[in-house]
Amino acid sequence: MSEKLNVLVTGGAGYIGSHAVLALLDAGHRPVVIDNLVTGFRWAVAEGTPFYEGDISDQDLVAEIFEKEGIQAVMHFAGSIVVPESVENPLKYYHNNTAKTRSLIESVINAGIRHMIFSSTAATYGIPKESPVREDMPTLPINPYGTSKLMTEFMLRDVAAVHDFNYCALRYFNVAGADPKGRSGQSTVGATHLIKIAVEAALGKRASVGVYGTDYDTEDGTGVRDYIHVADLAAAHVIALEALLADPKTSHTLNCGYGHGYSVLQVLDAVDRVTNIKLVRNLEGRRAGDPDSLISDNRGIISRFGWQPKYDDLDTIVQHALAWERQLDERRG
Repeated sequence: MSEKLNVLVTGGAGYIGSHAVLALLDAGHRPVVIDNLVTGFRWAVAEGTPFYEGDISDQDLVAEIFEKEGIQAVMHFAGSIVVPESVENPLKYYHNNTAKTRSLIESVINAGIRHMIFSSTAATYGIPKESPVREDMPTLPINPYGTSKLMTEFMLRDVAAVHDFNYCALRYFNVAGADPKGRSGQSTVGATHLIKIAVEAALGKRASVGVYGTDYDTEDGTGVRDYIHVADLAAAHVIALEALLADPKTSHTLNCGYGHGYSVLQVLDAVDRVTNIKLVRNLEGRRAGDPDSLISDNRGIISRFGWQPKYDDLDTIVQHALAWERQLDERRG
């Protein structure tokens, strides 16, 4: 695409947001970041990227950024993402993920910005009756995290119906890995992602890895998930942005995954292979609300946007996650 866009990236100091910043830069666009640094890291933002420490619900600050930076589109990643915490503290999730996003959307519309990409989740489906999961299947979230994201999808849909505005909501499956060039990665302390936990264990940061449930209706009895490399996910956002500009009358809600999955034990075997270390596995009971298998039907994003993943390989995802984990302590400094 020839046009260089000024794009506000909310939550751009976080895991996926920082990779989206890199993808925008790599594609020749100009990202601008707002992040309150509650879970993000200032150093995770690519050097030279304009950065504002603040909250997306601060409408005066957001309006100032829009005007000063000439923002033409928004990629929205800011929010809370821990499912068990959402069950324990639902009001936090409805505040951070729903109420603050309502404020952000209002700021977007007031500024006449016409394009927005939203970081949604496969948790909007709840426990689907079939896998792979299609976008036209019922959305029946089983936790406040999934519900808070679905409510944002509804807001975007309703706003697009009455304003000169279009959006793309990308429903992520299990995001993993790190920037192949080592520029960013999953840095959250106490992260709940399996591959992150497993590489921490391989490097001696954890004694073992918990395997929750060995009696699922899967090949080896452990839960199967669709793991997508964070760099492929970030690239999908850039492609989605360019699609919104090319056809400003059309909005999209699309799955973002590889269309196939790996079991918990297969993931741990991959970490064993890559590191040449045998991880200690603690076999425990199921966690409430974990489906046997959660795999995306990704035909929509491939056919509409021509998205072509580059890193659809479990060992590659693990290698990149491991390389990042090795340098993370230095970066935290």
